[in-house]
Amino acid sequence: MRLPSPYRPEADIVSHRLASLKGALDWAAIVPVATPWVRAVRHSPPPFWAMESLLREYPISSAEGLALMRLAEALLRVPDAETAIALTADQLGRANFDSSADSTLARLSSSAIALSKKFLPDQEAEPGLMARLGARTVVAATLRAVQLLGRQFVLGQTIEEGMAEARSAHRRHSALRFSYDMLGEGARTDADALRYLDSYVNAIRSIAAGADREGTPEQNDGISIKLSALHPRYEDAQHARVMRELVPRVWQLCLLAADADLNLTIDAEEVDRLELSLDVFEALAAKVATEKPQWRGFGLAMQAYQTRALELVEHVTGIARKHKLRLMCRLVKGAYWDAEIKRAQELGLPHYPVFTHKHHTDLSYLACARALLAAPDAIYPQFATHNAGTIAAILAMAGSVPFELQRLHGMGEGIYREVMKSTAVPVRVYAPVGRHKDLLAYLVRRLLENGANSSFVNQLADAHVGMDELLVSPLWLDRHASLPLPPELYGPAPARRNSSGVDLAVEAMRAPLLAAHAATTVAAVPAFDAQRAEAAVGAAAAAWRSWNRTPVARRAAVLRHAADALQAELPRFCALLVKEAFKTWGDAVAEVREAVDFLRYYADEAERLMQPVALPGPTGESNELRLTGRGPWVCISPWNFPLAIFLGQVAAALATGNTVLAKPAEQTPAVALEAVRLLHAAGAPAEALQLLHGPGETVGAALVAAPGVAGVVFTGSTQVAKIIHRALAAKDGPIVPLIAETGGINAMLVDSSALPEQVVDAVVQSAFRSAGQRCSALRLLLLHEGIADPVIEMIRGAARELAAGDPALLATDVGPVIDREAFDNIRRHLRRLDSEATRLVAPADAPPGIDNLIPPHAYEVPAIDRVSDEIFGPVLQVVRWSGEPQAVIEAVNRLGFGLTLGIQTRIDSRALALAARAHVGNVYVNRNIIGAVVGVQPFGGEGLSGTGPKAGGPHYLPRFCAEQTLTINTTAAGGNAALLAAIA
Repeated sequence: MRLPSPYRPEADIVSHRLASLKGALDWAAIVPVATPWVRAVRHSPPPFWAMESLLREYPISSAEGLALMRLAEALLRVPDAETAIALTADQLGRANFDSSADSTLARLSSSAIALSKKFLPDQEAEPGLMARLGARTVVAATLRAVQLLGRQFVLGQTIEEGMAEARSAHRRHSALRFSYDMLGEGARTDADALRYLDSYVNAIRSIAAGADREGTPEQNDGISIKLSALHPRYEDAQHARVMRELVPRVWQLCLLAADADLNLTIDAEEVDRLELSLDVFEALAAKVATEKPQWRGFGLAMQAYQTRALELVEHVTGIARKHKLRLMCRLVKGAYWDAEIKRAQELGLPHYPVFTHKHHTDLSYLACARALLAAPDAIYPQFATHNAGTIAAILAMAGSVPFELQRLHGMGEGIYREVMKSTAVPVRVYAPVGRHKDLLAYLVRRLLENGANSSFVNQLADAHVGMDELLVSPLWLDRHASLPLPPELYGPAPARRNSSGVDLAVEAMRAPLLAAHAATTVAAVPAFDAQRAEAAVGAAAAAWRSWNRTPVARRAAVLRHAADALQAELPRFCALLVKEAFKTWGDAVAEVREAVDFLRYYADEAERLMQPVALPGPTGESNELRLTGRGPWVCISPWNFPLAIFLGQVAAALATGNTVLAKPAEQTPAVALEAVRLLHAAGAPAEALQLLHGPGETVGAALVAAPGVAGVVFTGSTQVAKIIHRALAAKDGPIVPLIAETGGINAMLVDSSALPEQVVDAVVQSAFRSAGQRCSALRLLLLHEGIADPVIEMIRGAARELAAGDPALLATDVGPVIDREAFDNIRRHLRRLDSEATRLVAPADAPPGIDNLIPPHAYEVPAIDRVSDEIFGPVLQVVRWSGEPQAVIEAVNRLGFGLTLGIQTRIDSRALALAARAHVGNVYVNRNIIGAVVGVQPFGGEGLSGTGPKAGGPHYLPRFCAEQTLTINTTAAGGNAALLAAIA
């Protein structure tokens, strides 16, 4: 790796940054420089439509600001009037625009919005003709307002429009330069990437045509490019492919920019792409040094909020000197903070890769600025900031070193108006260019970033924030975390610790996994003789009395010890999952973490639930409700989660005082064997936990039929669950409880307000990850007819980009299905669909030598009721819909399954209404539908999808227990002494 780990203690890094600035800044001298700028802006604020003014009138933290932001994000892309009306009514209906505002224009706008709300339909009422006409008028006006808003933050819808606006600005301020950003999301398909490439080529040629041929890159306008827009798989796992395919594309742009002597900056992206970006950047730098050594316009954007920012500056400076180049480097604060925080929490990483205190980011920015200014031979610094204090500090540190300042178009105009009066430092405007509907994600990101209560832009617009607070020094360390670290996501000790994960993009974190894979073998597991089933149950029954009497705290301690041991052995178990269950590395890590979470969660739940509960009643007696174990439980687990579900079932039974006869899937017994060994080593008695490997038809059936079984917990097919249910019902003796979690025809409903790129990401992850071999996997995609064609085309292209092959390779997205039987079953369904449906995704050529490999497939079918069977593999069926979404959900309900449902919409009230109508166990809104987290998203369904209760939830363990009420007459020996004492 080029840089240190991104996951280090924040306080240590901040201490280092402080040390690097020692003696470089006197903040007391900075404040008097920045203060006049702030006062002037507050005295003559920007116009109402400027970002600062909008944030003052409609803060993002308010219902009004959030409603307007959501409308701006979604309304322009909605193709049909019905959805546009519903979206507008939903968002404006959630806010109160009748309140007073600070300016006349703001009061007029609020009054207009409040009046418009009266023409919009109530979500519960059926609108009449006049209401519909009025609603359409309101939506048309709202659309126009959003388009006008877009004009404030997007320089032009084409590069020609943008350059015309830039020429006007040049005439007003000769010190202004522009860096054009051709707006768009990251590419999902190669067609997207090539379209963005053409857009960049056209933009560079247009900028070159208008550039000063005698000018330098510092003097000419330039362009910023996004690498993720130029390659659909711009991620570390696809490193070889990216270097092979992306570098030539970017080099084409570099040649055009170099020939015109323009500044071309590679924009910064997420933390997990940084090392890959540096590899691409240095490959290009080497080509620049060889073929265009006089070009001084090549550059990179760097994010100060990353904890590795200073090391990045030092490394890029080293690249420049190594290749004898002068680079142009833009320093920004960073725009993906919330996404980086969530990713670290979800992956269970040890620390955050970004600073969690805003002033720590400001401090990092200044430390990076000093380092950039210290290398004028290698770097031309470009400081992008709207913070008056930061600008004043840079001016103080720079001395005679040349540099430029940068701001976003539509933001920071007030501050820079004042700065440009007092200094001759050039200013470059980062100027988005593109269709207004393409600006939406960008605009919302800017609004969220600058609308945060702690941001300088927000506080500048708030007259209640005093000068001392606004220009407070960032040069100090706050040792108190502003957020719990990912391991403490569920609270400080003694709360359950979050399982620890791996960032596979970090070489040092993935190396132990690859080493374990090289050393791991899959052990042969002896088959259990089904004839001995009754004896095994008898042994479990004999062991039950002792285990059930073991204090719940000791049983919980066994599970926690097992969890810690499993966490420590994560690489070995991941390797075993890859080798025996054909998991990809990402899926393997996630499964080990889920198993750790199950062990810890059920330990906590058992201690909580199995304490006697005192119940109220009449004086003179005590009443307690107690839970106790039932006896021997048969745990039958599947091959698709051979560790997590296996250990989840076993842990739940053991924690509640039951003994366990564990029957793993016959395809994955080695994983189960290692899990049982781990539990035995942690203190679970061998008699209390027996591993019984063999076919379900013989060993599983014999265990279910054996006398003395107190309960059965099963995960697998609906067909087998029904067989078990009938077998238990036919037995003599006690009624035996069954907990069954089965599959489902899991659907995702997408309306026309959804963001297509977000939909495609969710669909591809839900349908094809894990080769579609998840109970929760997406089987049926329901697309609104207004957006179906472009979304289908994007899904087709995104699925084509997936790599199917050997799961041991980091680049593999889709591994083989579990065995030949599964392969043949899926192939039968594919042959049927080939004759009955329209193929949307044609399978790519599978690499040779990989058995049972099925690449992603997708088909369009005419109606929901044509989808009658769950296809347990990477096969997606698509149906178009129109009309009322409630009717679509009812059609899904009629299929009889009820496990997971996805809803993609920006209409909040619609999402809630559809979720309430759906007969499913887990509903996911605006995300994928897989990867339920223990204790966060309890998992399980209804109908044909299972019995409940939900695994990983607070209602699961009681099903393993018998209940006992103990009532004691406390007056039996001489009267009610407690009552008499209370009266006395």
